[in-house]
Amino acid sequence: MEKVTLAEKFTLFNDYWNPKIVGELNDSYVKLAKFKGEFVWHQHENENEMFLVVKGQLLIKFRDKDVWINEGEFLVVPKGVEHMLVAEEEVHVLLLEPKTTLNTGNQVNEKTVTDLESI
Repeated sequence: MEKVTLAEKFTLFNDYWNPKIVGELNDSYVKLAKFKGEFVWHQHENENEMFLVVKGQLLIKFRDKDVWINEGEFLVVPKGVEHMLVAEEEVHVLLLEPKTTLNTGNQVNEKTVTDLESI
C-alpha cells in the first residue's frame, strides 16, 4: 500500500487525451489524464465513467445539454449516453472506470489508447 499524490503524478506526463493508470480498485482503474481542446463524440455501451476535475474546468457536452465540471466536482456519465469532452485550457482529471473502458468508447480513431501506461 502506497499513497498516491495526485499533484506529483500529474508532473510525470504532458500529453493530452492519454490516460495513465495510477491505481486499481476491484475491477476498475483509477486513471489520471490531461485534456486540452475537443475530444470526439462517443459512448460506452457497457461502462459508466466518472470524471473528477482536479485542476481547471471541463465541459461535457451531451446531445441535449452541456455540463461544466469545476475543480473538486465530478460527474458520472451513464453507459450508453453519447458525450464529448471539451477543455478550453488544460484540465487535470481523475477517471474511475472499469478496466474494459476504451477512452474513445464506440469510436476508434487517432485518439484511441489501447495500451495504458501505469505511472
